[in-house]
Amino acid sequence: MTQVLQFRPTERVRLDPDRLGSLYAQLGESSAEDVVCRALEELALRLTQCDELYHAQDWPALRKNTRSLVAIADQIGMLMLSKVAGDVTHCIDEGNATALAATLSRLLRIGERSLTAIWDFDDPVP
Repeated sequence: MTQVLQFRPTERVRLDPDRLGSLYAQLGESSAEDVVCRALEELALRLTQCDELYHAQDWPALRKNTRSLVAIADQIGMLMLSKVAGDVTHCIDEGNATALAATLSRLLRIGERSLTAIWDFDDPVP
């Protein structure tokens, strides 16, 4: 009998505490929390849309959606999420279906972890 090994990749997410701290310093705690909450909601929505657009094979819309993920993630210091979203965009531009499937899966994993990791920070206010 053949044994099947299931591979479950996990990665650490990277958040930029300085970017988040700067946001809080600029806007104040209440306003910064509003910005972060809205960004997290938008990220969650766009990550779901990425999966849907991939399965619909709507490459132009997927590219546009992942480009917006880069900007939103960068705004609140989600470095790894921003980087991998950029990698997905590159795969779309190159027309590499295999790399796109793998990189999009990575984006969805990192996205899920990033959405929860931001709340694990102690106090981002400097």
